[in-house]
Amino acid sequence: MSEQRSGTGTALGQRHVVIVGAGMAGVQTAVALREQGFAGPVTLIGAEPHRPYDRPPLSKAVLLGKADGSAFDVDFAALGVTLELGREVTGVRPGDHELDTAAGPVRYDVLVVATGAEPVRLPGTDADPAVHLLRTLDDAARLRPVLAEQRDVVVVGAGWIGAEFATAAREAGCRVTVVEAAGRPLAGALPAEIAAPMAAWYADAGAELRTHARVRSVEPGSVVLDDGTQLPAGAVVIGIGARPATAWLAGSGIDLGGHGEVLADAGLRTSRADVYAVGDCSSFPSGRYAERLLVHHWDNALQGPRTVAANIIGETPAVYDPVPYFWSEQFGRFVQYAGHHRAADTTVWRGDPAGAAWSVCWLRAGALVGVLAVGRPRDLAQGRKLIEAGTALDPERLADPARPLKSALA
Repeated sequence: MSEQRSGTGTALGQRHVVIVGAGMAGVQTAVALREQGFAGPVTLIGAEPHRPYDRPPLSKAVLLGKADGSAFDVDFAALGVTLELGREVTGVRPGDHELDTAAGPVRYDVLVVATGAEPVRLPGTDADPAVHLLRTLDDAARLRPVLAEQRDVVVVGAGWIGAEFATAAREAGCRVTVVEAAGRPLAGALPAEIAAPMAAWYADAGAELRTHARVRSVEPGSVVLDDGTQLPAGAVVIGIGARPATAWLAGSGIDLGGHGEVLADAGLRTSRADVYAVGDCSSFPSGRYAERLLVHHWDNALQGPRTVAANIIGETPAVYDPVPYFWSEQFGRFVQYAGHHRAADTTVWRGDPAGAAWSVCWLRAGALVGVLAVGRPRDLAQGRKLIEAGTALDPERLADPARPLKSALA
């Protein structure tokens, strides 16, 4: 068999793979390359100076001072992976196979874009030391004193990160007010009838949730809403969403979508030769759901790298078409979600949403396409497998929460 070569004419075993982004997607790409037998040089570049770390603990153990960090348990030296930390990449020239950085250019044979997402900021608050984001280890370190001092906290945004931070702040003894421009929490993530019961969780935990509330300004010691209401605020935490961290790709010729995400194909390749994209920064076409998916969750960053590694090595072409999955811990509840509900034509409740444990199933043409489980991990585990199998279910049997979800086969 002839030796496979990249677009630069370099032999497969000698190609230099450069991964930009040292979060979950970047780290797992490096690990997957070695696990699948790639022997060439691998360089992992991260903008932060810290050893690569996992992000979910930031809103929980790290934030509450129960852990100093969440570094990945990966021996990069043993893997033969070169770490370049504290090095920001400012651009890429695919035609030259080179990255631009402040410390000089970096040449690659294969590039993997794994720069994740960055939080959306509240306009006019960038220089205010009382306004915080929660995305990085440094963000968590700045917020720890806020919780330790039990300051009054205003959280802007009742999405996943807003709810998780509010949970931690209440656990620390802070007075918490959450303001949300929409009429319910998780407005961009779940249908109104599903998210509505979750509004009561805030009051149950001693937090105040204000919906239909927009921030006019942040003043010293307070947040002013559009209606003139002033909320006491020793600190303000912004959780109004995230967008792909892809500004550095401007002018590269790498195709981007409407949200700024890299448009990858089913093998997670981009529009330019020898460039892949994986994790929060990219979208991919899902054959399972017949639409392009942009998934900002940990499991996507964990699973996608295996496909990238397989296609870089090139022995057996791989297609990425996962059942999306995520979880959230908020107000004493463990919330899990698998699938993609927007394609559904039928919604089935399992249990009373006023109770401690319930779930919702979404069907399309009788087959399960999505499941949300609150305190019902078995529903999630079984549902995920049924979605992967494309199994048809009987809605009447499915609605009985006493039955195992898998027993509702049509």
